[in-house]
Amino acid sequence: MIPFGEVSFSVFLLSVLAGYSLGVFSGLVPGIHTNNFALILLALSPLLSENGIPVFYVAVIILSNSVAHSFHDIIPAIFLGAPSDDMALAVLPGHTLLLEGRGAEAIRLSALGSAGSVAFAALIALPLSMLFKTGYEIIQSYIAWILMFLVVIMILTEKGEYVQGQGSLARWKFRFYAAVVFFLSGFLGLLAFNTEYLMEPIVSLGEPSVLLPLLSGLFGSSQLIISLMSSPMIPPQLGYRIELERKRIFRGIFVGGLSGSLVAWLPGISSSVATVFARLFIRQKPEEEWEKYGKYDDGTLLAPAKEFIVSVSGVNTCNAIFALVALAVIGKSRNGAMVVVDDLLGGFELDASAMTLFLCAVSLTAILSYFSTIYIGDRVHNRLSDMNYPLLCYAVI
Repeated sequence: MIPFGEVSFSVFLLSVLAGYSLGVFSGLVPGIHTNNFALILLALSPLLSENGIPVFYVAVIILSNSVAHSFHDIIPAIFLGAPSDDMALAVLPGHTLLLEGRGAEAIRLSALGSAGSVAFAALIALPLSMLFKTGYEIIQSYIAWILMFLVVIMILTEKGEYVQGQGSLARWKFRFYAAVVFFLSGFLGLLAFNTEYLMEPIVSLGEPSVLLPLLSGLFGSSQLIISLMSSPMIPPQLGYRIELERKRIFRGIFVGGLSGSLVAWLPGISSSVATVFARLFIRQKPEEEWEKYGKYDDGTLLAPAKEFIVSVSGVNTCNAIFALVALAVIGKSRNGAMVVVDDLLGGFELDASAMTLFLCAVSLTAILSYFSTIYIGDRVHNRLSDMNYPLLCYAVI
């Protein structure tokens, strides 16, 4: 690890800007994920080291990429209908706001939620690190029961799409569907890893892995193919001003930030799972307040949809930050980007000086991402008419 006093701040800033730029690209282009760039940078790290760029700066690029991506991926999720796996749950409320002419406001709410989660992470990083450092051995011994409990909660809280006049048993139907999806996903994982020996690539470029084609089908090509089957139609947008109570904004940041920070320590729990739990704390207003907040034809309320976008964005950004904290405190990698960072910095200890620099990179990236997300969100609907979206999807596939 580079000692704090030997860090070149010009190279450090260039690394942050490089990661930020990659995060903007991966966030805006459907089918591109931070893990793509993380793996590419890992492969290029020996070449970069030979040319005077230590692996520390490569790790800064990857971290900045993850944070910037968590800000910008809301834009295609709302305007293009091609969400990443982390933002899939934001599509319905985001599209609802878009159809009401409030797409730019939804982007601003998302940027506010992500930026607020960075500040929230700075406040709770130290106490949460101390808590998990002292209690992680106990958590690890009960991790199977914890994961089972979370799965049961997710299944039992599944409500499905609201349909007026549906009976009381409709919720159990959707819970059954959720259980089927859970068991099918588990079977898919067992099948994939138990039959990995059948993979025989035509051109051998190293040890074959089932993960690349599996994840490409689950989170890459599938979303793009679905997007090709729809024609994005952007209605006239009414404005950009955020119309949401401050207490709802702060509650969305708190719930999303807390959920994202907690799941970063647990294996097998993604930010999408944290979003499901964050959603449980966002309640709709009673009928007498509908006219104050506005309502849609399907009966959903304007304010909860907005608060949910703040919350889900806070989950994603806070999860990206605390994945680094978890790596430093308990030595566990909780997402693909941190796996690569761990490989790059293998044998080095993430000391206080390194963590300070990494958190500075997070803060700088968050500031840049906040303003660029709003800038792009205010203008993207004017540019979509000039873009050949099907051609973009085919190119990415």
